[in-house]
This record gives sequence, structure tokens and C-alpha cells, in this order.
Amino acid sequence: MSFTARLQAELDQFKQDGVYKRQNYLASPQAARVRMEGRGEVVILSSNNYLGLCNEPGVVAAGKRALDDFGAGTGSVRFICGTFTIHRELEAALARLVGCAAALSYVSCWNANEGLGPTVLGEHDIVISDQLNHASIIDSIRLAKSITKCQSAVYRHSDMGDLEEKLRAAKDCRLKLVMTDGVFSMEGDIAKLPDIISLSRQYDATVAVDDSHATGVLGANGRGTAEHFGVVGDVDIITSTLGKALGGAAGGFVAGPAPLADYLTQRSRPQLFSNALPPTVAASALAAVTHLERHPELVGRLKENASYFRDQLRGLGFKPLEGETPIIPVILGETAKAIQMSELLLAEGVFVTGFGYPVVPQGHARVRCQVSAAHTRDDLDFALRAFKKAGAQLGLV
Repeated sequence: MSFTARLQAELDQFKQDGVYKRQNYLASPQAARVRMEGRGEVVILSSNNYLGLCNEPGVVAAGKRALDDFGAGTGSVRFICGTFTIHRELEAALARLVGCAAALSYVSCWNANEGLGPTVLGEHDIVISDQLNHASIIDSIRLAKSITKCQSAVYRHSDMGDLEEKLRAAKDCRLKLVMTDGVFSMEGDIAKLPDIISLSRQYDATVAVDDSHATGVLGANGRGTAEHFGVVGDVDIITSTLGKALGGAAGGFVAGPAPLADYLTQRSRPQLFSNALPPTVAASALAAVTHLERHPELVGRLKENASYFRDQLRGLGFKPLEGETPIIPVILGETAKAIQMSELLLAEGVFVTGFGYPVVPQGHARVRCQVSAAHTRDDLDFALRAFKKAGAQLGLV
């Protein structure tokens, strides 16, 4: 079988198994409601646009100004051709936001995670990872093991007893790096950060938190998981994204002590061999950070919307997972049912994605709702009516 024929056969199998992902094309900016090609206007419940800043006028205008001020890009990697002042301004603002001394931007948080692990870990070190960490952390660990021959261990999800066992077993390692998501993207639950920090201090370990779904979301001012628990400044390393709450364009960063940012600049391969973040994206992200700092009430509105939607779903007879975040998974059981639910909701004008095996375990298929501060009560009630109708059609409520 030829290469192309093999790929097509696998794609056909994806469709047969009900796991093939079809692209939905939007014809307007990302927002609470958008125009979807072939569908008209739909309510979006599948976006990470948590604060509604993707189309915030000030955020968009900042990107336009940067295009005039800096052009399209650096044209090469930062240390060869120079970097832009907008990168320095953004990195200072990001460090301030998450409570670290310094930050370094990357073209994505995936890039940031893959830049971190293989750079700081060596053959005498170990990285200890939560079982449900994001794929970018998993790939960062795989890359680090391949390049540096470091050790790795996985602890059961949010199981502090298991984490302590892994830390105790690693007592002779030089660097013990504990990596966790701040908010776990498929479950919507929050890492037990105070306990992780306490255990790590006890065993002389370093804590790295991927706060991609917490930056702009958790804490009174949207500063992330650390602010949520009152431990801002106590997390050794924070990675996060600019592609969700902070304007939604693209980009990521690593924040931590100043020597870490400098060391990553010197040795991190994504920094040394990839172009810098486009200045338009850097400027939009900086404007998003500034907007968040000036309008912390957006975070409160987001929490209110999430609480309302979760409570109303429960009242309809659905079983959303408990939680405090705007990620609201509704467990439906089998993959086919989650896909059907997603399709029925879209027919009613609500876009929410269904997830099944192998993304989640067998029997735990779900539609994952993601609420935004930009949603009005009318938007949420419209979506709830669609859930009620679709759920009745499938015999769920």
C-alpha cells in the first residue's frame, strides 16, 4: 500500500470509528456569537476566549499599530537579528502578572513547555508529572528523556500521597522537577497547588505549573492558580499561553527567576532556532494584559457565568463535573452519544465539541462546554434551551 493510500485508509477508519474531526469555518471574529460558514449565527461554547478579548477593540488596535511600528516579524531568530522592544515590554508585563521575576515569550505554550524540559533537565535529574497533564508537558518530558537521559515518573491525578512516594524515591536526584497543569483542560479541575508546593519544599523539588487555562481565569485578578490559592510568588516556574484568555491570537511564555529566563535565552532550542513571536501578536497580548489589569471585574463575570451555566445544566438533569472553572464537561458515556449531542446542539445553533475515546477513557465521553465573560445571560439561556431539546432527543433528560 502506498504512503498516500495508507493515510487515506486510516482517515476512513477515523470516520468509521466516529472520531474524525471536521473543521468548522468561522466568518467573523471569535466572540460569544459568531457567523459560521453554512450555519449562520451560532453561540460558541467551545472557545478558550475566556475574557472575550479576542475581538476587544483595544487589543485589536494594538496589533494593528504594531504592524505599522515593527512590520510583520523579525525575519530570523532573536539572538541573530535582534528582537523588538515590544517583546521586552510584553515579557515584563507577563512576569508581573503571574508573580515571577522574569518571563520569556515563545510562539506557543507547547513551544514553551518543550523549550523548558530538555533545557533544564539532565541525566542526573527527574521530572515528576501528574497523570492528566496536557500533551505538551508529556511531549516535553519525552523529548527531555530522549535528549538528556533524565528520569521521569508519573503520579496519580492529584494524589498527593503518590506524589510524595515519587519524591521520596527520587531523593538522590540532583533536580526534582514537579510539573502540573494549573487547571486540567479535560476535567476542568484545579491542581492542589498548596500541597504540591509544600511537598516540593519538603523534598527540595522545583515546581513548574502550566497555567494555560488559569491565566486570566483564576484568582480575583486573573493572575492564575497561584492567586486562586493565595501563593503568588511561591511557584518556581510558570508556563502559560497568550492564545486563550489573553487575546487568543497565539504565543506562550515561561516565567520564573531571572537566571531561568536568561538561561533559556542562551540554551533553549526553540529560542535559538525559531523566529520570535510576531510583533502584532506580542502587542495584542500586551494590550490584553493591560486590559485585564484595568478590568478585573471580567474575571468575576466569568465566574458568575460559569456557576450559572453549571447550575442550570444540573437543573435540566445533566451531570456536569463539579468545579470552579469555566470548563464544564457534561459526561454522556459513550463516544457516539457525545458526537451525536454535539451535532444536535450545532443544529440548534450552539457550537460545543464532543470528546470520546481515546481523548478520554472509555465510558467517559463528554461535551466540553467553555463559558466566557463575553456571554450574556441570553446567550447562556439560548444554549440551555438547546441542551434541553438535544438531551430529550437522546433520552438523556
